[in-house]
Amino acid sequence: MTATIPLILDVDTGIDDSLALLYAAASPEAELVAVTCVGGNVDARQVERNTRAVLELAGRADLEVALGREQPLVRPVETTPATHGPQGLGYAELPPATRALSERHATDLIIDEARRRPGEITLVTCGPLTNLAVALLREPALPRLLKGWVLMGGAYRHPGNTAPTSEWNIHCDPEAARIAFLAWGASAEVHHHGLPVALGLDVTEKARILPDHVVALARAAGSTPDDSLALARGEDPMRASRSVASNPIVRYVADALRWYMEFHSRFDGFYGAFIHDPLAVAAALDPSLVRTEAVPVDVELGGTLTTGETVTDWRRVWGKPANLEVAVDADADEFLRRFVDRVGRLAAGRTT
Repeated sequence: MTATIPLILDVDTGIDDSLALLYAAASPEAELVAVTCVGGNVDARQVERNTRAVLELAGRADLEVALGREQPLVRPVETTPATHGPQGLGYAELPPATRALSERHATDLIIDEARRRPGEITLVTCGPLTNLAVALLREPALPRLLKGWVLMGGAYRHPGNTAPTSEWNIHCDPEAARIAFLAWGASAEVHHHGLPVALGLDVTEKARILPDHVVALARAAGSTPDDSLALARGEDPMRASRSVASNPIVRYVADALRWYMEFHSRFDGFYGAFIHDPLAVAAALDPSLVRTEAVPVDVELGGTLTTGETVTDWRRVWGKPANLEVAVDADADEFLRRFVDRVGRLAAGRTT
């Protein structure tokens, strides 16, 4: 029997975080320990509501969901309704979850679970790094207590998606990112454990989900009728305001992605969507999906035009040790094949 991989996901559930939750729930090798929530794509309270609802859709209402810090360490809260919709899930609407929010704070959960299972749990962060930074300040041994940390965040040899050189998750709380990057690197230098694996826009923008992928997912789930076929033929996707697919997960994915695809059509020149966060979860479960390079990285905090930039010393002019394993390539085609297959099979088992 294949060993499972214990994961804690720290999310700011908008659209691609929700797909990351579905991917984790659909992956047989993933042992989802818990999910923690931070503000980012939407405010933190909406994040926890979205997270609990998506997990219930996936048949994982058993999972503990904990709310973390509701604002960045020093900066005002920013959200991005234009990208993810007013509630964070695009055009999709889900009923409120039946399971209550955890009484534990997200940072308590991360620290408690890492102490309870030292060396076993991988943390995957899909949003701003506020919760992790607070946890590191409270428990400096956290990098040794966790098996590893995989993050979606940063732009290392790639333009930003928030400002010319900055990516959204780092932009929202650059102070938290700097604390996490430097603390983890210092701990690795002393204690000789692994470095964080960072998936920035350099690789996550290779993971483009297109209408054809949604069609394939619907077929894998046995969902009928397949209203995504209209998208594949280039017809007006807004003729129907909601998916009429028979399968609830397919309906959700189609409605959530319709918003995301419209956004990318306006701003990125293609009708599809970058699904950043599911790729990070997939890489945590199978590191062979990405190729990385160990480099020193710091975060700009005071730039007039560059605050939040992940400044990466590719030429090693600083003379500092590496503190991140930055992904420089990814097998996006294999990831997308797995996404369609796994989420399709999950959906096939969730018919109501």
